[in-house]
Amino acid sequence: MVKIQKSFSEHSTGTLYIVPTPIGNLEDMTYRAVSTLRTADVIAAEDTRNTRKLLNHFDIQTSLISYHEHNKHTKGSQLIEHMQEGQTIALVSDAGMPGISDPGTDLVAEAVEADLPVVVLPGANAALPALAGSGLPTKEFYFCGFLPRKKKDRAAVFGRLKPYQATLIFYESPHRLKEMLSHMNEELGARRASLVRELSKRFEEYVRGTLPELVQWADEQEVRGEFCIIVEGSSEEERQEEAWWTGISLIDHVEYYIEKESMKSKQAIKQTALDRELPKRDVYQAYHVNQDE
Repeated sequence: MVKIQKSFSEHSTGTLYIVPTPIGNLEDMTYRAVSTLRTADVIAAEDTRNTRKLLNHFDIQTSLISYHEHNKHTKGSQLIEHMQEGQTIALVSDAGMPGISDPGTDLVAEAVEADLPVVVLPGANAALPALAGSGLPTKEFYFCGFLPRKKKDRAAVFGRLKPYQATLIFYESPHRLKEMLSHMNEELGARRASLVRELSKRFEEYVRGTLPELVQWADEQEVRGEFCIIVEGSSEEERQEEAWWTGISLIDHVEYYIEKESMKSKQAIKQTALDRELPKRDVYQAYHVNQDE
């Protein structure tokens, strides 16, 4: 059944506000974000110590509670109850847009499931500014976020992404950057790329070149700061090469996405159909016939 949310109609419940916060420069905080944090009943923060500094800077007195990866199941249900009782909750992450590569996505899903209104404020994030300033195509892009830690799992992700024509966007921490870049170069080859660090801060820096050049640059540096890595999509020549899933069955192809990428079966079937350029219904039928046997 279709459910329609009219965000600014009157509601009998509270509302969950997703409030982006600056990724570095405090002047990137919007008037609306300050107002929302001031008028909320509670602010749910990934790191209350970090958020307290922000609130003090803008003289915001709203009470804080912690909501992070390690307590999201217990705190999430509590926050849902508060909203059902009519309280307004503002969700913030350490920096940028909550719900992107952080546990906020779980709270949004719980609120939607409970028919509670979710209002997202536009604002600061790292991915889009890094993409816009990279010098690489922006017409199509694919946000990948943080890659897996294990090389085997990373290789599987690179194998899946390699044919994509869209520009790729990754996040990476400084202590993992060199290893990740080296592996990316092995898997994707000499594509153009851009490293972007410390966005909006005093030491903001763009490092542009090919992946081999960026590997060499990183090897010569004491790497500091959080990074966005922007990598151009596949060329026509690359797409003519053998696909990563060649040699595995259609069923194994679907199950790879379910097991390794944590996709629901419907999403995995859709992605497999896209990869193999097959009608989705054919993949659906083949997969479910196999499941029924």
